[in-house]
Amino acid sequence: MEQLCGTDMVPNIPNVLQRSLQSYSKQRCLSLLRRGQRDPNGNYIFSSRPRPVETRSKFREPPPEQYPAQPDPAEVQRQQENRRRAIARKRAREELRTRSAEALRGRRHIDVQTENYLEELGDLIVATDIECQTDAFLDRPASPLFIPAKSGKDVETQIEEGELFDFDREVQPVLEVLVGKTMEQSLLEVMEEEELACLRAQQRAFEELRNNELAEVLRLQEQERRHREEKERRIAQQKEVLKKEKEIAEKIAARAYTKQFFSDLLPNVFTSLRSHGYFYDPVEKDIETNFLPWLMVEVNNSLERRYTARNLLDNIIHDAVHKRLEMCRDTRSKSPDPGLNPRSSSLPGRTQPVRLSGLINDRHVAPV
Repeated sequence: MEQLCGTDMVPNIPNVLQRSLQSYSKQRCLSLLRRGQRDPNGNYIFSSRPRPVETRSKFREPPPEQYPAQPDPAEVQRQQENRRRAIARKRAREELRTRSAEALRGRRHIDVQTENYLEELGDLIVATDIECQTDAFLDRPASPLFIPAKSGKDVETQIEEGELFDFDREVQPVLEVLVGKTMEQSLLEVMEEEELACLRAQQRAFEELRNNELAEVLRLQEQERRHREEKERRIAQQKEVLKKEKEIAEKIAARAYTKQFFSDLLPNVFTSLRSHGYFYDPVEKDIETNFLPWLMVEVNNSLERRYTARNLLDNIIHDAVHKRLEMCRDTRSKSPDPGLNPRSSSLPGRTQPVRLSGLINDRHVAPV
């Protein structure tokens, strides 16, 4: 239907003619849809509306009984005119028919069905299953023997022994045939045995020749294999030698380049490492890592002991001085002497600190 009504696929038709063709195609489609499409033969088409079947004659029309002796010129001219008009109409329809665009190179157009040709069946048909069993068939009886009806009259005759068949005379052709066939078969068997013997001899000769040639082929194949393996081994050895020579040359070049590069690099590296402390004297390193820490620990312990002894001695001196001072105060408060000069009077506690300080100096302990 799209091919019938659409004119968009014709690019070469002018716009006015295209619009007129489009309107004509639409009107034609509507008229066909209203009255239903028909085949030129009068049959149904899948897109036509339901309609009663037309009654047609079952037989063709009988031919006319009278024919003109000569054709009518007017009738011939009219038929030719009708034929020309039909050809012109057909050519016009072909020219005005909607066509698709030309296919691209390497492609081709095919006809495609665009109308709805599937019909949905909505009514469900109720179906039931029914079964029945027929009686068993009886065996067909045997057909009776056909006995033709007797015809003619019975007569009889007497044949004596030796009248119709003489064994000695009649057996000769049979014996000749049997003996001839036996001899022929024997000759054929002998010829077959000789032919088979010849074939076996030829087969043995052929097998011997084939075995010899096969052994020669195997020897040549083995020789070719050894030559190929030797060639491959020589090639592999040569490649290995070239590879080793190349590696040695590369190593020599790398060693020379490394030696040239490290000639100035090694002194700088050693100097830098030595400056950063990576190269050191073992004695100095042992003194720094083992002796000096031990010495510091011992000095700290000795200083701690001295500090403890000094604090203890200071506490003892402080307590002794306080006690002597209290004793002096008690003595002055009990026996006062106005004529005594306090500056010239000797206090019993003033000589003791001097003695203690001397004792401290003797022990090499610095007072706090």
